[in-house]
Amino acid sequence: MSNSESAVPEVPIRDDVIRLGQFLKLADLAKDGAQARDLIADGEVRVNGEVETRRGRQLVRGDVVSVLMPAGEEAAQVG
Repeated sequence: MSNSESAVPEVPIRDDVIRLGQFLKLADLAKDGAQARDLIADGEVRVNGEVETRRGRQLVRGDVVSVLMPAGEEAAQVG
C-alpha cells in the first residue's frame, strides 16, 4: 500500500490550531461529535502516524489525521 502525501486532501482551518474532535467533523471523517469521540476512544484515529486518544489534541497546519474505517483508511491534512 502506497502512502503518498499528495493523495491526502488538505482541509483548510480558520485559526492556527484546531482540536482533533472538531477536525474530524470538519474533514468529514466523522459525522458528528459522538462518532468522533467513539473513533478516538477506540484507538481508530492516528495523527502523523501515531494513535491519538485525546479528543482535545491540538492540531496545526501540516498534521495528517487518518481514521480506520470499515471500508479502509481515510485521511486528511490540516491546511
